[in-house]
Amino acid sequence: MSERELREGKAVFDPGFDIRIRTEDLAFEYGSGVFGPAPEKRRLDDIRGSLSNPRADGPPVVYAVAMDIGKEKDRDDLLRRNLLYGAMIFAKGQIGEEPVRSQGHVHAVSRSCGTSTPEVYEIWLGDAIVYMQEYDGDEPGRCIAVKASEGDVVIVPPGWAHCTINANADREMAFGAWCVRDYGFDYTGVRAHGGLAYFPIVKDGRLDWIKNPNYGPSSLEIREARSYPEFGLAKGVPVYTQYERDRSRFEFVCNPKVADAIWANFTP
Repeated sequence: MSERELREGKAVFDPGFDIRIRTEDLAFEYGSGVFGPAPEKRRLDDIRGSLSNPRADGPPVVYAVAMDIGKEKDRDDLLRRNLLYGAMIFAKGQIGEEPVRSQGHVHAVSRSCGTSTPEVYEIWLGDAIVYMQEYDGDEPGRCIAVKASEGDVVIVPPGWAHCTINANADREMAFGAWCVRDYGFDYTGVRAHGGLAYFPIVKDGRLDWIKNPNYGPSSLEIREARSYPEFGLAKGVPVYTQYERDRSRFEFVCNPKVADAIWANFTP
């Protein structure tokens, strides 16, 4: 991509279909043969309960969500498979001492498969951290923060509480993600603890972490994004393109039980 294209909001990493990221108003434009909705905006007031300082100031709109995007030729197949592709764009800046981020939640049990479902992230623009913890109860279990940049893929396993963070306050961040069509979010445990087990904090221009005292003892592991050969994913190939090449590639997203043996020993 050229510098001009980057300034206009196009991702350095090509997501595999024609979409433009409008950083100026946190929106998307869809090209020829691509369907998608107008994004829903999430405001700072919507996420205050998950912040280390609920009274902090920051961008009035922190991120935008567009669920159900794809190529027109694939629409019927995606419906049959109960598979959905979504996209999000995060504002630049900070919320008090914290970076711009989403609320923490667990994927609710989907009626279609009877279990919580995973999510497959692909970073399109900027730098991200996907924070996740094994449980949303008093004992959070494993706590892992995965650093990712353009082209990286991160998989959130079923049942894990998680949030997404814009890791660079100087620019917007955008990503696409595969999820189940009858998705839902459970905020109960996270809200009961005033957020996730660790809060990201910008300190001296760098990202640091502070522990949420409402949880029991735990430690935080910081990892780099990795490849996922156990799911047959190809590194550097857009996840949408991988779906086009093998329509059943992401069956584990809408039917996680087919990968029970993988989830049992899974590390994001």
